[in-house]
Amino acid sequence: MNKKIKPTNSLQQHGGVSGSLDDSLRLSRRYSAAALLVALTWLSGCGAEGDSSAGNADLVNLAHLNHLYEEIVVDSTEMAIIHIYSEYPDYAWVDASGEGVACVDDVARAAVVYLRHFETRGDNQSLMRAQKLLEFCRYMQADDGQFYNFVFADYSINRHGKTSFKSMGWWASRAVWALGEGCRVFADRDSAYASVLERHIEKTFAHIDTLLDHYPDVQESQGFKAPQWLLYNSAADATSELMLGLAAYAQASDDKRARAYLQKFAEGVSAMQLGNEKRFPFGAMLSWRNTWHGWGNSQSQALAAASQVLQDETIATSAVLEATGFYPFWIREGFPREMAFRMRDSVEVETRVQFDQIAYAVRPMVVASVKLHDLTRQPRFATTAAELASWFFGNNPAGQQMYDPATGRCFDGILSETEINRNSGAESTIEALYAIIELDANHDASAALRARLVDK
Repeated sequence: MNKKIKPTNSLQQHGGVSGSLDDSLRLSRRYSAAALLVALTWLSGCGAEGDSSAGNADLVNLAHLNHLYEEIVVDSTEMAIIHIYSEYPDYAWVDASGEGVACVDDVARAAVVYLRHFETRGDNQSLMRAQKLLEFCRYMQADDGQFYNFVFADYSINRHGKTSFKSMGWWASRAVWALGEGCRVFADRDSAYASVLERHIEKTFAHIDTLLDHYPDVQESQGFKAPQWLLYNSAADATSELMLGLAAYAQASDDKRARAYLQKFAEGVSAMQLGNEKRFPFGAMLSWRNTWHGWGNSQSQALAAASQVLQDETIATSAVLEATGFYPFWIREGFPREMAFRMRDSVEVETRVQFDQIAYAVRPMVVASVKLHDLTRQPRFATTAAELASWFFGNNPAGQQMYDPATGRCFDGILSETEINRNSGAESTIEALYAIIELDANHDASAALRARLVDK
């Protein structure tokens, strides 16, 4: 599960941008023959509907996610969970030792995937599954509006675990995200159910108001801005996933409070941006304090969503800068896991970690690029989305295909240039599918990815 990670002595010491540009480009373009063979075999093979043309082969396969999905009954309420781990070679379910069998962190994100699959493919089975997962999210909300995270094998709530205690943090943000998307999707299909979901979102508003009591207080942390009204007093990453839920909710309800929350959170997230297109680190938005990391780095996606809902183009300015400047730099550098910065005369890298690399680091940038293409219609963002998504198909430091359209599995991570983790747990599966569903629904980005795979 994702926790705030501080740099330790194990981090690679680094005084600046690593390697030459030629080395970076070599890394970003290195596909292994095996990875290419798998990808091209799929593209030239049969798609979901038996179509043998490469252009129509279906990259989206929910089979493994469906394998992790299980329907349960708690207190006479039908709901569903997503099993957390699935290990090579048989990919059977594996629990999180000491924590539980399922958690809001995964269930909420899976609900978003099923909802988007329904919207893009018209799959009613996906809508049904999403609703049962949303019921789990409702079950995990406390009376005061905060959320627990894990359930044990008997489906009782883990109320005291260090990754499960009642809070308004990471797992609450993801729950709000799923509930907000549920409101949006069900608003025109089942308004009564959408209203139920809205009430659960509104129960969190007292806690959001407490956060915003700190607006507009900005403190400094190691020379960097730390907006105190974000979650964890500067967590732009966790706050961005909360914003995604608020944006979907505001779109469905036109709630003035949610719109005001979005405006202020967008201001805080944007305040953590560093550099510009020509100055390092080229528009990266810090995740927390002085650290940027890939996982959960949904700031640009959230800003694009807020810009669209609020009809305010200026909100997307920071997202456009990050996608234009930092995303290409990140690709050239071989998709590093995280960097901690220090402030001297200018921003410098203090510590840098290249591995492990995971799907959850790639998805935020893929989807942000797609959403920016939708918002601006600028072709460069479709191209960037495709280049980022090619990480799943072998364009990564290990030269290995991480997502397999034939099975719907995504491997859990790249450990080094020579080793990958072949397990395929919930997070990796969900994040890969979400990225590919959004990219595949955008004609230009999808065409760019397929052309890139075939050309290589």
